[in-house]
Amino acid sequence: MNTLLNVIWLLFGGIWLALGYFAAGIICCLLIVTIPFGIASFRIGAYALWPFGQTVVNRGGPASGFSMVGNIIWLLVAGIWIAIGHVLTAIPMFASIIGIPLGIANLKLIPVSLAPLGKVIVPSSGTYLPTYR
Repeated sequence: MNTLLNVIWLLFGGIWLALGYFAAGIICCLLIVTIPFGIASFRIGAYALWPFGQTVVNRGGPASGFSMVGNIIWLLVAGIWIAIGHVLTAIPMFASIIGIPLGIANLKLIPVSLAPLGKVIVPSSGTYLPTYR
């Protein structure tokens, strides 16, 4: 079922969403200071490409000061706007029966788009270590 939902997601906007995250990652990696944001953008892009069957968890352990400061900068510069975009695109997805899981997946991207540093994307089936690194 996850594969079918991922294919539908890919056809109805997932590819464009992922390409946007990948483009932002390339731009961030060109500037030396923003490489951590670029890596986070690539991670979110991979998650946005194939969201069903994956989940976002905290990296484990105490959050470092760099990731906390980085998340605040990300939130102010891009996170709020990306989250608003996810909400606005999720609303029309909820209009049809087949779009409801797609809307939920779009809303599932909001927490990681608001604060991507210090998060890891893991398969939702199976077990993982709480201190996944």
